Amino acid sequence: MKLGVLNIIPRSFRRGGVWVCVTIFIRALLNFMGLAALLPVLYLILDSQSIESNSLLAGVYNYFGFTSDVSFVASVAGAVVGFIAIKCGINLLLYRYERDYIYSLYRYLSRNLYIDYFNRGLSFIKASNSAVLSRNVNVVCYTFVSGVLRPMAVLLSEAMLFILLFASIALYSPLAALLTVAIFIPAVWLYFALIRNRVNRYGDIENDAHRRKFRDTVETYRGYADIEINNAFSSMLRQFDDNTDTMVSVGAKNATISTLPQLFTEIGLAAGMALMVVLCVGLDSGSMKILFGVFAVAALRLMPSVRAIMGAWTSLRYNRYTIDIIASADISSPAQTERVDSEQIDFKDCIEVENLGFKFSDSQTPLFTDLSFTIRKGEKIGINGRSGAGKTTLFNLLLGFYPATEGRIVIDGQVLTAENRRRWQNSIGYVSQSVFLTDSTILANIALGSKAEDIDMERVQRAVAAASLSEFVASLPNGLNTRIGECGALLSGGQRQRIGIARALYKGAQVLFFDEATSALDSQTEQSINQAIVELAKANQALTIVVIAHRESSLEYCDRVITLK
Repeated sequence: MKLGVLNIIPRSFRRGGVWVCVTIFIRALLNFMGLAALLPVLYLILDSQSIESNSLLAGVYNYFGFTSDVSFVASVAGAVVGFIAIKCGINLLLYRYERDYIYSLYRYLSRNLYIDYFNRGLSFIKASNSAVLSRNVNVVCYTFVSGVLRPMAVLLSEAMLFILLFASIALYSPLAALLTVAIFIPAVWLYFALIRNRVNRYGDIENDAHRRKFRDTVETYRGYADIEINNAFSSMLRQFDDNTDTMVSVGAKNATISTLPQLFTEIGLAAGMALMVVLCVGLDSGSMKILFGVFAVAALRLMPSVRAIMGAWTSLRYNRYTIDIIASADISSPAQTERVDSEQIDFKDCIEVENLGFKFSDSQTPLFTDLSFTIRKGEKIGINGRSGAGKTTLFNLLLGFYPATEGRIVIDGQVLTAENRRRWQNSIGYVSQSVFLTDSTILANIALGSKAEDIDMERVQRAVAAASLSEFVASLPNGLNTRIGECGALLSGGQRQRIGIARALYKGAQVLFFDEATSALDSQTEQSINQAIVELAKANQALTIVVIAHRESSLEYCDRVITLK
């Protein structure tokens, strides 16, 4: 697990990680010094004659010229309080550095996992569950830093403090050190033996249940109409309840486990003190008090350390599943950067499809083979065929989403490759059957990807007019600044399609791809959208349009129709 965590931490964060280890050591040392600072007070409380009998206290008393035991005790107590206050302040500053490091790492991991999933392309996205990917990006990364990295820091800090305290006890009193080992080692061993395998299993179960619950919730709201009409909500609710019950059950067990360290250490401490009393019988009163007092103070400080170590270890085991999820992604590649390339391929002549073939990685049978045709600039090309013939897959190839398994696509003499795909995609527009719309305004959806201050309003108005949206926008109280709801829920199907067309036109696309953009619309709306496309073509003779449609009537305005068989 340690090696896995180290592999996840990117190189740019590793130097900072070294400094975090340094701050952890300093904090452990300061905590040890804070405990050591209490010893003079302990001596003064347990042995009233220690000012004369203890050479260190007597030396301080004489060096500073004290004449009163009361003033000396008050000064020592004040100095101890002041030192501990300074120690706590330094500890807080060091902890803030550790905290900032951990949460900056969370920001890096979450952002780069988000980018990595997107960069894996359409095949990966389609094969995955979007709710699960979303949870990994937003929840798993946070759980990793809060449930793995922070406990590791606690484990390291408290282990260092434990070693320092134990070494000091051993130097002062081997008997007290031996007793400390006799108290805590059996308690820790018994705790780990009882819960080690259970914690591993509980973490995996909780993750699976949380993932299923997240998925079911998203699918319920996204599919409200179908779920309601088919009276399927009770079934979805049963799944929701089952997963919730699993999470509650596992959470309750983990909560119980989290209380065990305190129980084990407190029982061990009580037994140790009882044993210390027995062992101290026969010693003189002063020595017994000092030995018992030193052991009690050290044990009381060791107990939280041992408890913290046990709790941190439990958290590490419970959340270890996050390591595998993050480690499976490429989060440190130089490619994981924000893409700002806006350069286009200046489409002047034609798109040539040469002997194109495609087969999905999980299929033995090619979807199509040896497909060849040419699309010339300014043409309106229709593509139809039976369901499953590969129309949408052909579109995804033309859009650069899939690499061809045989043949090639050539644009003005340039073969479409992963290297020039971004330039090609900057040159084209895409309107699907279900246009992607964000839960924002009409303006933001038309100028998708643009910063608010960079939007060219004149170009927006031209795109709105060309997409036959002007009348609709003018009827809205807030015009282009009207919010449209999740997935455009507050719009009609035709309005959503027109926003998709306006988006492509605002972008300045040289080629428009329509993937069954009107198949879900009624005949009248379909006719109006087709008429808008015809008018677009008339207004811009250089605009190339490629359309997929089932109904031949939707392709009547096309210059040519390519049929996939």
